[in-house]
Amino acid sequence: MIIAHISGGGIAAIIAASGLLIIAIAVAYAVIRLGRAIDEVGSSIKAITADTTPLLEEATTTVRLVNGPLQSVNNITKAAEDLTVKLSGAASNFVDKNGLALKVLGTVVSAATSKHRGKKSGSNAGKKGSTRGKAKRSTYDEDEEF
Repeated sequence: MIIAHISGGGIAAIIAASGLLIIAIAVAYAVIRLGRAIDEVGSSIKAITADTTPLLEEATTTVRLVNGPLQSVNNITKAAEDLTVKLSGAASNFVDKNGLALKVLGTVVSAATSKHRGKKSGSNAGKKGSTRGKAKRSTYDEDEEF
């Protein structure tokens, strides 16, 4: 049998080489696992993209369909605003040119407010214990003539 004499430096070199081999195997395993994870992420992104694209197209179509009626409502609102401005201007112009119309308008407004007040005061009439809307009678009412 041949026994080789290995010095301390040789043993250190064998240990270092073994350590580097173990590190290389660990790194290779990690790279393989990382490669598989990246492939899985890539296939997941493709699946999500395939599922999301039709949804985005449907959402775009829905937004287009909703924008049409909203544009119509916007046009109607603008037309109503224009009509209101024109009517207000015409009424203001009419009242400015006709002083009599202003007096009639004041009379109508005062009559409407007095009629409204009359309804308010008569609303509690007929309720038990209410004296609103009822004329208080005195003993002198029957004898006096006006």
